[in-house]
Amino acid sequence: MSERIETVVLDSEGLSAWVAQERKLLAMLQVFHDMGADLVIGANTIVEVTHSRADMPRLNSVLSRAKVEPVTEQAAKAAAEILKGAGLHGDKYAVGATVAEVALRQPKPVALLTSDSDDMTKLCGDQVRVISL
Repeated sequence: MSERIETVVLDSEGLSAWVAQERKLLAMLQVFHDMGADLVIGANTIVEVTHSRADMPRLNSVLSRAKVEPVTEQAAKAAAEILKGAGLHGDKYAVGATVAEVALRQPKPVALLTSDSDDMTKLCGDQVRVISL
């Protein structure tokens, strides 16, 4: 990655991979850490990755190293506008829209680590560098 990234946002797949200590993701995070990028996670992404077999101590450890952004009423309304603008709707895209909203309001340049690069590109446009996991 030659360009400098100021902020890295992780969706549920990115957060899950970090909790699982997947080597590819850890290597990416090290590169971003070395350039001084902030790691950001939307609060509702925590809900997506928490399940009965989730390693909660590890999740909490990972979250302590990231900035967790709240989903406020204002953020939810902005996410709804992003969805509308992308021509998408429904619960399938709801959390993705909030992740996009979080990414769009971070200090730029922003990278978004996601398993859903098609939808996230539609939601973020060219304002965020979408990196497929």
